[in-house]
Amino acid sequence: MRGYSKWQWQMDEVLVKISNEWHYLWRAVDHEGEGLISYVKKRRNRKVALKILKKTMTRHGKAAVLVTDRLRHYGAAMKMIGDAAKQETGRWKNYRSKNSHLRFQRRE
Repeated sequence: MRGYSKWQWQMDEVLVKISNEWHYLWRAVDHEGEGLISYVKKRRNRKVALKILKKTMTRHGKAAVLVTDRLRHYGAAMKMIGDAAKQETGRWKNYRSKNSHLRFQRRE
């Protein structure tokens, strides 16, 4: 396993259909485009975001910057962890994680 960079992570989720049921595919990508972690969950709320953030941080350490969407559940989860100052949101900042979903969406 290669050592991952702890500089910048980008987190995103996308709605996918699996066995005729809708689920959310959560992905974390580093600044080089390498996938750190991906999970499929039914819900999209603070509890799930917190669980995925904790699992990512235990596997790869803490990131210096975490780029997310402007959704509230990321901010609430980051406040619970105590890294709310490291979160960056922006209209076009999260494109690297959006591009990581393209392979999955093409398979559908």
